[in-house]
Amino acid sequence: MMKRLAAGAAVLALAAGLSGCIIIASDGGERVVVAGETVGLSAPSYMSLYSDAVADPRRPAEEVERDPLRHPAEILAFAQVAPGDKVADIRPGAGYFSRLFSDVVGPTGRVYAFVPERTMARENPTADLLVAAYPNITRVNGLLDSMSFAEPLDLIFMSQEYHDFHIPGFNTDVAKMNAAVFAALKPGGLYVVIDHQAAPGTGISAVQTLHRIEGDYLRREVEAAGFVFDGESAVVANPADDHSLNVFDAAIRGRTDQFVYRFRKPG
Repeated sequence: MMKRLAAGAAVLALAAGLSGCIIIASDGGERVVVAGETVGLSAPSYMSLYSDAVADPRRPAEEVERDPLRHPAEILAFAQVAPGDKVADIRPGAGYFSRLFSDVVGPTGRVYAFVPERTMARENPTADLLVAAYPNITRVNGLLDSMSFAEPLDLIFMSQEYHDFHIPGFNTDVAKMNAAVFAALKPGGLYVVIDHQAAPGTGISAVQTLHRIEGDYLRREVEAAGFVFDGESAVVANPADDHSLNVFDAAIRGRTDQFVYRFRKPG
C-alpha cells in the first residue's frame, strides 16, 4: 500500500513537472482536476525510475521515436508502477510498454506478456523476443475471458486493445474478460486502459470500422465487473480529432484522441 501511495504522488508530480498534463483523480466518487503545483507531496524516488526506463538504450529506435506522442513516463506514473510489482501487459505487441514495465519493476517484479490464443501464432514470436531480452518477462497464452496468472497481480494494463475484444472475430465475452481481470488482481490492484475515443453516444458501434470505443461505455463495462473508477489522464488526448476517421488513417494515425482510465479493485 505504501508504494501505491508513493507512486500516486508521482502522478501528481508528473502532472506539474513533466508536461503540464491534466490528471483527473477520483475523490469520493467525484472527479477532481489536479494541475499546476502540488502541495504537501514530496517527489518519490520512482520518478527517476520512470525516466531511466524511458532512457534505456535497449529500447528500439522506432519506439523511442513514438515517445513524444505516447508520453511513456507520464503513463508509468499514472499507472503507479513500482519496484517489485507483478504486471500483466495484455496483448503487448512489439513490447513498447512491456520493456518499460520490466525496467521499473526490476528483478523482484514480474511482467506477464499475455498473448491471446486467437493471435498467438503470429504474436508469440515477438513476445518470445521480449522474454529472451528481459529475464523478468514471462509470456502467457490463454483466453481473454478466462485469463489467469501464476500469482496475484498489482497491475493489469491494456493499451489500444480493449476495443478489439468487442470485434466478433475475437470471440470474447468482454464482461467475462473484465471479471477475469478483477479476479487476477490483488485487492487494491489497478486496471489501466488506454484506447481510441469514439464519438459520444456511439458505444461499441465503431470498434471494427474505426477501431474506436466510447470511453463512457468502456467505463460502465469495467465498473460493472466491480471496479472503482480511480482516475483519468488527458496526456494522450487530442481535441482536434473529431472521431470520424479510422485510427489507421494517415491523417490521424498516432495522433488520435485517446483516453487513459485507471480502475481499482476494492480492498
